Amino acid sequence: MEVRHEADEQEVRLANVISVVRDTVRRRWLTLFAVTATVFVLGCVLVSFMTPQYSATSKVRLYPSRSPLSGGTQQAATLSDDAIQTELTEVRSLAVAREIVRSQDLVADQEFAQVLTTTTNSSLNNSAARETVVANALLQHLTALREKDAYVLDLTVTSTDPIKAAQLANAFAEGYIKYRSSKSLGTAKEQNTWYQQQLGALAKDAAQASARAAEFRARSGIMEGSVGGGTIIDQQVAPLAGTLSSAESDAATARATLAAAQGQVARGNFDTVSEVISSPAILALRNQRSQALLAQNEAEKRYGERHPESIRVRDLVNSIDAQIKTEANRIVVSLRGNATAMQARVDSLHQSLGQLEHQREQSVQASATADTLQHEADAKRALYDKMSQLSLDSMQAATTQSTLAEVAVSAQPPSAPSAPNKPLLYMLALIVGLAAGTATIAAQEMLSGGFRSVADLEAQLGLPVLAVVPRVGKSDKPTELMLERPTSMFAEAFRIARTAIIGGRDRADVKVIAITSSLPAEGKTTSAVAFARTLAIANARVLLLECDVRRATVRQMVRSTTLKVGLVELLHGEISLEEAIEPSDVPNLDQLLVATPYFSGENLFGEGRMEQLLEAARARYDYIVLDLPPLMGLADGRYLATLADATVLVVKWSSTPISAAVSSADWLRKDGSKPVGIIYTQVDPSAHSVGGLYYYSKQYSEYYQN
Repeated sequence: MEVRHEADEQEVRLANVISVVRDTVRRRWLTLFAVTATVFVLGCVLVSFMTPQYSATSKVRLYPSRSPLSGGTQQAATLSDDAIQTELTEVRSLAVAREIVRSQDLVADQEFAQVLTTTTNSSLNNSAARETVVANALLQHLTALREKDAYVLDLTVTSTDPIKAAQLANAFAEGYIKYRSSKSLGTAKEQNTWYQQQLGALAKDAAQASARAAEFRARSGIMEGSVGGGTIIDQQVAPLAGTLSSAESDAATARATLAAAQGQVARGNFDTVSEVISSPAILALRNQRSQALLAQNEAEKRYGERHPESIRVRDLVNSIDAQIKTEANRIVVSLRGNATAMQARVDSLHQSLGQLEHQREQSVQASATADTLQHEADAKRALYDKMSQLSLDSMQAATTQSTLAEVAVSAQPPSAPSAPNKPLLYMLALIVGLAAGTATIAAQEMLSGGFRSVADLEAQLGLPVLAVVPRVGKSDKPTELMLERPTSMFAEAFRIARTAIIGGRDRADVKVIAITSSLPAEGKTTSAVAFARTLAIANARVLLLECDVRRATVRQMVRSTTLKVGLVELLHGEISLEEAIEPSDVPNLDQLLVATPYFSGENLFGEGRMEQLLEAARARYDYIVLDLPPLMGLADGRYLATLADATVLVVKWSSTPISAAVSSADWLRKDGSKPVGIIYTQVDPSAHSVGGLYYYSKQYSEYYQN
C-alpha cells in the first residue's frame, strides 16, 4: 500500500508539472512562436548563405618493409602506432604544404590567397613569406587520418571547388611520398659521406700504428708471430737454462729426463714435455693449427663437410698435426744429444747464462712495448673494418631506389558537397529556435512572480478563492462589461463572487462588504464597482462607498455628474448624507464617492464618524460595498475592514507578491476583520492552472457572450 501511495504521489507531481508546462505554453504561445520563428528564419538565412564545401580523399599505402635502412629484417618489419602518427605529422608538415603551394600556384588562387589580404604582417613582401602564409591556410583544409588496423593513410582536402579538392588531395599524396623518399635517401647519403671521411682517417691511423709496431720489433730483435712477442734471447734462455740444469744434475737425472720424454712421445702426448711446450716452432705450428681449425669450422658451417674448401682446410689441419709430431720427435732427439754433452758444457753455459740473463732483462721491457704497439695497431685495424662495413651498407642504401609508400587510391572530384549539411542545420536551427523560445517564456515566467494557481493561492493565504476574474482586452472597459455584456465571462465571475459571499439566499448578517487589496493597481476598485453593480442588477438596494480617498478613481469609472462634494465633506459634517449620496447609471445602485483626492494626517474615519455613517446606510440599503485603500503602507484600510461584515481580498494573477498577500491576510485576521475569501483578478483566460473553475474553457464557449 505504501509503494502504491508513493507511485500515486509521483503521478500527481508529474501531472502538475505537465499542467504547468501546458498552461505556460497556452498563455505564451505567441512569444514562443515569435522567438522560435525568428531564430529559425535567421538560422535558415545563415545556412543558405554558407558556401558549399567539397571533400576529396586520396589513400596512401605504407610499406614498412621497404625502408632503405632495414637491412636483413625486412620480412618482419612493422610500423608501430607512434611511427604511423609520425608519418601523419609529416603529411601535415609545412614543408609538404609549401611544395604544394608552389606546384599548384596557390598564391594566386582566390580561395587560399585571400588570407594574404587579411594578414597585416609587413614581411609578406617576399615570396617565401607569402608561400608560408598560404601553406598554413592550406593545412587548415587538410585532414590526415589512419584507416583502422591498416597501413593506409586517408588524406582529405576540403575546397569550394570539387575538382580543386581532388587535385589538392592527390598533390598531398604525391608530395608526401616525394618528401619522405628524398628525406630518407638524403639521410643515407649524408651518412655515407661521413663514413668515408672517418674511413680515411682510420686507414691512416691503422697504417701508422702497424708501421710503428713493425719498426720497433725489427729494431728490438723481436720475432714477429711468436707467442707473447718473444725475442731471440728469450728463445735461447729456456734451452740454455734446461741444459745447465741437466748438466748440473747427475747423469742418472739426465737419463731419466730423456727416458720420460721418450715415453711421452711414444704415447703421442707432447703437451707434458717442457721442451716441446717451449719450442718456438711448436708454438708457431699450434698457432697455425688454431687458425686452420677456425677456418675449418667456418667452411663446414658455410659449405658443408664435403665441399672442396672444407676438405682442403681439413687436409691442412692434418698436415700441421703431422708437422707438430715430426718437430716433437726432433726435439726428443735433440735432448738425447744435449744430455750427452751436458757435463762438458757446464762451465761454458754458466758464463753464457750470465750474459743472457743480463740481456734478457733489457729484452723484457722491449717485448712489452712491442705488444702494446701491436694491440694498438690491431684495434685500429678492427675499427677500420667495422666502419668499412657500415659504409658499405650506407652506400647500398643511398643507391637503392626504394619508396616508402605509394598512392593506393587517387582522389576523384566529389559529386555532392560534404558541408554544410543543410537539412541537419535547418533542424538544428529549429531546435535552437525552440530552445530560445522556451528559455524566453521560462524567463518571463520566473520574472513575473506572484500566484499562478488557485491551489497555491488558497494554500498560501488560507482563504478560499471566491471567483476568478478573467483579463479583458485593452480596448474594453471592465466596469462597462457589466452593462454592455451581462453574460460575458467577466460579468459571470462577479455573479459567482456574489453567490460565494452572500449565498443562494440573501444573508441578513452580511450587509457591509469591504473589498481591498495588498497593493495598488490590482483591480480592487474595478472589482468593487463591478460587484456593486452585480448586486444592484439582482434587484438589491446597494450603496457603493468609496473609502480610498487619496486616489478617488471611482468617479472616472462610472457615469456620473461632476462631483463637487462627497465623502470627505460628509465626514467633516459640512453636508448631510442625502446631499452626499447620488444615484448611479444602474438602477438600485447609489454611490457615495470622493470628489477630489484628499491628503491629510487627520483621523478622517475615526471618532465614530464612520460607524455612524454605516449605521445610517444599513437602514437604507440592502448592501453597502466599501472600496477600501490598499493594506500595505496605509492604515485606513485595516481599520475600515474591521467595520465590515465581510472582507474580500483582491489578488492579481501572476503579479501580487506572495509575501504581500500573505501579510495582508494575516493582518485581516489579527485585526478582527472577517475575511471571507479572495477575488482572483486579471487571470489569463488560457491558464487552466487556476483550479476547477474552468468556465472560460471551450466547453463553455456557448454559455458566454464574446
